[in-house]
Amino acid sequence: MQPFKNIGLIGRLGSAKVVETLRRLIRFLSARGHHVIIEDRTATVLLDHGQQESSRRLLGDICDLVIVVGGDGSLLGAGRAMCLSGTPVLGVNRGRLGFLTDISPDDVEDKVGAVLDGHYDSEQRFLLDAEVFRNGSLVGTADGLNDVVVHPGKAARMIEFELFVDGQFVYSQRSDGLIIATPTGSTAYALSGGGPIVHPGLEAITLVPMFPHTLSSRPIVVDAASEITLHIGETNEAYPHVSCDGQTQVVSKPGDILYVRRKPQRLTLIHPRGHNYYEICRSKLGWSSRLGE
Repeated sequence: MQPFKNIGLIGRLGSAKVVETLRRLIRFLSARGHHVIIEDRTATVLLDHGQQESSRRLLGDICDLVIVVGGDGSLLGAGRAMCLSGTPVLGVNRGRLGFLTDISPDDVEDKVGAVLDGHYDSEQRFLLDAEVFRNGSLVGTADGLNDVVVHPGKAARMIEFELFVDGQFVYSQRSDGLIIATPTGSTAYALSGGGPIVHPGLEAITLVPMFPHTLSSRPIVVDAASEITLHIGETNEAYPHVSCDGQTQVVSKPGDILYVRRKPQRLTLIHPRGHNYYEICRSKLGWSSRLGE
């Protein structure tokens, strides 16, 4: 089993409950003899914590495990950073749904303690890299654990684009945009857009059109090794935004080309032993239990 000696902490800002859980974790981890390193932005809400601080960029290089306290959004941000170093990430849920942050705050000591004792499950999640080119020159890059979304931004109008998969033309479309989702993101924005739930063990990318101007347009699932290309229509009046995990990274112009590929590095997610994806779906999405229960 991998020993987790140096443990990093990242917390969502602006929440007294997150601060409370972080302080519990610091006391618990310190009592066990672990070296605690706190992300510098998180440290601003933890006065007199007495622990080492580090930037998020360096945290993965000096830690054996990073614990994120917050919602799925907090873990998405940490996951994008930690995948570069391969540092595993464990989530404590202080948000709403909690598909990724699956430890309850009430069980912090028991569940985290079990993980530190070597009783855990781990899995690999792939991310997406996005690149926007203008007249042959790279003008912006971003990555996402959930999705890459092309949308009109604040403009309430449709956008036009052409979609290619591995260089093969798929269709031209007028719509509110396109969601390019990983299996991790299939239970996020893509689900709201009518996309399928994709088990995180699958190597697949889902293309979900947003309010397309044709009733025959449906989500498409392609191999995760595929290269997705969008040619932004030159007649667009809007300047489509390219957002990764809900954050606008690049504002494109008519005529730009967006390339989306699977990222070479992967995120390692740690779960308490007995992690069950379908149980999480039942709990978070309100699916029914067995008849008679």
